[in-house]
This record gives sequence, C-alpha cells and structure tokens, in this order.
Amino acid sequence: MAVRHFLQRARQPMKAVAIVQSNYIPWKGYFDMIAAVDEFILYDDMQYTRRDWRNRNQIKTPLGLQWLTVPVKVKGKYHQTIRETEIDGSKWRAAHWTALCKNYRRAAHFGTFAETLEPLYLQTDYSFLSQLNRTLIEWVCKQLGIKTKLSNSWDYKLGEGKTERLADLCLQAGGGEYVSGPAAKDYVDTSVFSCRGVKLTWFDYSGYPEYPQLWGGFQHGVTILDLLFNCGKDAPRYMKFLALESLPDKMR
Repeated sequence: MAVRHFLQRARQPMKAVAIVQSNYIPWKGYFDMIAAVDEFILYDDMQYTRRDWRNRNQIKTPLGLQWLTVPVKVKGKYHQTIRETEIDGSKWRAAHWTALCKNYRRAAHFGTFAETLEPLYLQTDYSFLSQLNRTLIEWVCKQLGIKTKLSNSWDYKLGEGKTERLADLCLQAGGGEYVSGPAAKDYVDTSVFSCRGVKLTWFDYSGYPEYPQLWGGFQHGVTILDLLFNCGKDAPRYMKFLALESLPDKMR
C-alpha cells in the first residue's frame, strides 16, 4: 500500500504558484496567469509604487485611452507597502462607474455584468487599496470561471532577499513550480530556485488574438473589463490559458 500511495503522489503534477502585486482592474494577461497556477499570492507586502498599475488602469473611449485612477494617500508615506496604502476619499467610485457606463454602454455584454459590478463601485466602501483590488480581482475570476486559490503574502512568513523571499513563499504554499512574468528576468536570481528544488517558469504574454472592441484601433493592454463587456461568455476564447482549458482534452 505504501508503494502504491507513493506512485500515485508521484504521478500528480507539482503545484504551481505565482506571486504578484495586486493591480486595479488588471489586463487580461494578469488573469491568464491566475488561471495558469494552483495558487496566486497577492504580494502586497511590497512597497507601493506611484504612477504604476496598483491604483489605475486604462479603458477605451471615443477620444482614445483614458486612465481610471483610484486616489490614494501618499503624502509623506514614501516607504508604505501596497497593503498599507489607504484610499483617499470615495468620489472616485461614482466617477469610475460613470466612465465605464458612458464608454461601454454600447458594448454587446455590458448589461450582463453591470448588475453585479455596479454595487462593487456604488454600494461598497473601501479603506485600503489592497481590499479594493482583491474584491475586483475576485469578481473577475468568478465571471471567467477561474477557480485558482487567491491568498495574501501576509498569510505566510516573509524572509529576507528579493529572490529568496519569492522562492520561500512558493515552498511555504506547497509549490514545486514558480510561475513569473517575463519582466522579472531582469532581477530574479534563477539559482535560488534551482537550489531549493523549485522549477522556475516564465509566463509568455505574447500572441494574444484580437477581439471585437469599440472605439478605433485594437488595444491589448486595457483593463480586462473591456474584454468582458465586448465578448461576454466568449471572453476566454481570447485568452491563452483559459482558451486552452475550454478545449476538449483530445484537442489540446
């Protein structure tokens, strides 16, 4: 029995983990990475960076791309983490929802999602940026049928060293594979993962197909809401990992 149990465990694929800072209504690639792993750790113990994707994203409008930015308290807080970053006021909620309605009301599937998304903007209070980001990320995952476990970096013990911390978080989560965005190639020490027996995989964001969009030339890097509003239940067809998951096994 012991040998049979060992063989069954050996045939099981290793657990894949990704560790990424939370973003505000991120683009489709962010959710493809979530779908590609078994556990996605929101790395909000990292320092908050201004003019980044943490508190803003882009939508398409008749006049071009428009930023939707969540105001946060940053004065004198030069070293605060994303987790510690407070949202400044609440007027932005109605402004963002109005912008979404104005620019996507003609989208084929806007009405499908508005009923459950509107309360997250107009009827929900948020004190911290991490809280807002996670709420919206969870909502999008539900719409796309993503079942990946979402956790916070503070659910685990954080060690020292930029790469060492990532590898140790992966191991604490029970992971044998760490999936990283390609931008991390500039600073990740790959030997740290190999020494710990963790497989390092670089996620590939290239090759996304275009989908029907409103307002001019196609833009890949806008918020995932653009894809949902325009394509509805067909949204996974225009994503890489989710499109693969939706195929029958014989077609993969």
